Amino acid sequence: MGKLLSLLNRPIVAIAGFGCLSCSLTAGADQVTGIETGGKLLLTRGVTSVDGSAGGGIVPWALIAGNETDRGIGGTAFYTNLSLSDYDFHAVGGAIGFYDRVELSIARQEFDTGATGALLGIGDGFTFKQDIIGAKVKLAGDAVIDQDKLMPQIAVGAFYRTADHERLLNALGANDHEGVDVYISATKLILSQSLLINGTLRYTEANQNGLLGFGGQDDYTIQPEVSVGYMLSRRLVVGGEYRAKPDNLAFAKEDDWFDIYAAYAVNENISLTAAWADLGSIATFDDQRGLYLSLQFGF
Repeated sequence: MGKLLSLLNRPIVAIAGFGCLSCSLTAGADQVTGIETGGKLLLTRGVTSVDGSAGGGIVPWALIAGNETDRGIGGTAFYTNLSLSDYDFHAVGGAIGFYDRVELSIARQEFDTGATGALLGIGDGFTFKQDIIGAKVKLAGDAVIDQDKLMPQIAVGAFYRTADHERLLNALGANDHEGVDVYISATKLILSQSLLINGTLRYTEANQNGLLGFGGQDDYTIQPEVSVGYMLSRRLVVGGEYRAKPDNLAFAKEDDWFDIYAAYAVNENISLTAAWADLGSIATFDDQRGLYLSLQFGF
């Protein structure tokens, strides 16, 4: 308890760039049959990745979704829009966190080719879709509480993805229309520097995050991902992310992704995120850059 009180008396920094810092700091919370809801400090819930999991916008972190502490249950719901040079991307979904230990998530993604679809020969406004079911378990550490330890918070997780248009994806060179990503993440908050650092290793064969199927010239590979965030105030954080990508399809090169973001906490339940994202080449069209906007509600 002494450690908790000492942390509360310091300027707690909770990073929420495309994601959230999940911590075990407790506060007053409503109780229903002995299970608490809420309790985390402002911004420790953060926003949600495009895949539905707590973390950065394009990178999962070792943090559990929701506003709950280790005595309760919390959750999030989100909507994300990314307008690229030649495409539009939308994602919607949510996640539930149990006792700041286990996370279950679901997301629906749509990739609208717009007028570019006609140039690709698949039809004007053709839309690729996929459904994603995710799970994450915190193994050890705490990104906020363990300030006197070098060990970060560590979690393992997985995404099961199912894309539509199986025949088209096979014609494009993908081996399958469904697949699984497995990852391990380590997240550490350095309070004295107002800095959040995250590293993730993802075992994947997803083409363009799974929207263009799975596998092709190569199968599963391990891809590194990195996120950083810096707190400018209790409500505003800025940072950046980098995600390495596999390059499995013979007909089109796939580039790594990166973004620069800013996130703002309206209150303890609502957060807004804006970013400039660069996804490189997608389906033979280069320089796919644009504005990322995301709205999240949480409890």
